[in-house]
Amino acid sequence: MPSVPDSTPLARTVTTLDPRTPVLVGGGQVNSRDGGREPVDLIVDAARGAADEAGNTRLLELVDSVRIVGLLSWRYRDPGALVGERIGATPRHTAYTGSGGSTPQVLVNAAAEDIAAGRSDVVLIGGAESWRTRMKLRGQGIRPDWTVQDDSVPAAPIVVDEVPMRSDTEMRAGLDRPAYIYPLFEQAVRLSRGRTVTEHREAIGRLWSRFSAVAASNPHAWTPREYTTEEIVTPSPDNRWIVSPYTKLLNSNNMVEQGAALLLCSVEVATRLGISRDNWVFPQSGTESHDTYDIAERGALDRSPAIRIAGTRALELAGTGIDDITDIDVYSCFPSAVQVAAGELGLPLDDPGRPLTVTGGLTFAGGPWNNYSTHAIATLATRLRESPGGIGLITANSGYLTKHAFGVYRTEPPAGGFRREDVQASVDREPTVRAHPSYAGPAATEAWAVLYGRSGVPERGFLAARTPDGGRTLASTTDPMAIDQLLAAEECGGSVAVAEDGGFEFA
Repeated sequence: MPSVPDSTPLARTVTTLDPRTPVLVGGGQVNSRDGGREPVDLIVDAARGAADEAGNTRLLELVDSVRIVGLLSWRYRDPGALVGERIGATPRHTAYTGSGGSTPQVLVNAAAEDIAAGRSDVVLIGGAESWRTRMKLRGQGIRPDWTVQDDSVPAAPIVVDEVPMRSDTEMRAGLDRPAYIYPLFEQAVRLSRGRTVTEHREAIGRLWSRFSAVAASNPHAWTPREYTTEEIVTPSPDNRWIVSPYTKLLNSNNMVEQGAALLLCSVEVATRLGISRDNWVFPQSGTESHDTYDIAERGALDRSPAIRIAGTRALELAGTGIDDITDIDVYSCFPSAVQVAAGELGLPLDDPGRPLTVTGGLTFAGGPWNNYSTHAIATLATRLRESPGGIGLITANSGYLTKHAFGVYRTEPPAGGFRREDVQASVDREPTVRAHPSYAGPAATEAWAVLYGRSGVPERGFLAARTPDGGRTLASTTDPMAIDQLLAAEECGGSVAVAEDGGFEFA
């Protein structure tokens, strides 16, 4: 570390810091546009990029814990062990996660806690996907020649569990993936805003156009191009309908080859290695919580008590407020996720001085399944280093707006040390709705969406409906007349009859 005269404020700050204070000293990101590389190699490249940003490659040799975000494009028994071997480290601890987009921020929260408590000195967090290559080869019946760890390799412990995403209520209606469920949330957002279908499509198109403008200036974005509102909302051969009201450009883009990694260490290690104080970004606070696992139990489909409570608490623990945040990345798998989170946190959607993404989001920067937020954290930290004094906020989301993690970051150390809290007890006190997984009988339409085939023909309608007792059931239909009614509907409250098999027809 460069010598600083003892009389300067910087020197006094450094010398009085608790040596166990966790700092994020580097982040690396890679795009493999030529394809063909396996995920652990992308993570290794990203880790080397993180060490380069930190200004000291020796940091990789000192990594004592490697924590990997759950991978979908290839199965390893212990990917952290492979990464450790390839970066020249001998980690005494490796870990893995289940699926969920909130896991990168959860891993940072846990790493900061472990460093502060003396359980780790240098932690590498990373993830990657080679999904585009894997899907291309699968279509050709080819299995890639990537690393296989046999049963003699102990499986890494799972430190963040899988998010439940298959409730009985959802399965009966065939609502088995995010691309089907987030459009239901979008319809609920539209109705609560009092917009027509056309007005709302234009609004979410403008929102996503602003996200694409950020991606256009992001050197790590998979699609660094600005799109107009019209390009985003207008169906075309390259932008087909997926599930109304979403075209392809309103969905997360998982057909990418991306890796990202973060390096965290103690102030003591950073000082000993001479890592410049200009590279230190301090995690201030972290919180976690979840909304109901069954979406039918949510109090409202356009709200998230877990986001409101956990986000507010993260800011409180960091001693700051939402108006003080200079840089923010709101998890952006679909427009409804951004709108709900922004509403709960009190963030305007269209502030030109504070966009709701630092990367461009999962459509344009890239949506490498569970690992997007590792990219967001790395980008946020770089921005804070470039503009010292700012305060950054990360929101991360798993499942169907289900599980949430928050992190507050800044270039100044936290006054009371890093603080982490699980706020689930407070979330559990929020009102919920009774779910009816096997309901049959009369109901009223609440939110709906229509699935399109690749030919552009609507194939299936999905429905969230309220039952006479105030509960909620989920249903679906393939009847063309019912689908046409859903596509034409502007208001909720229409009468339907739900069948025992989860089908429905308009009364």
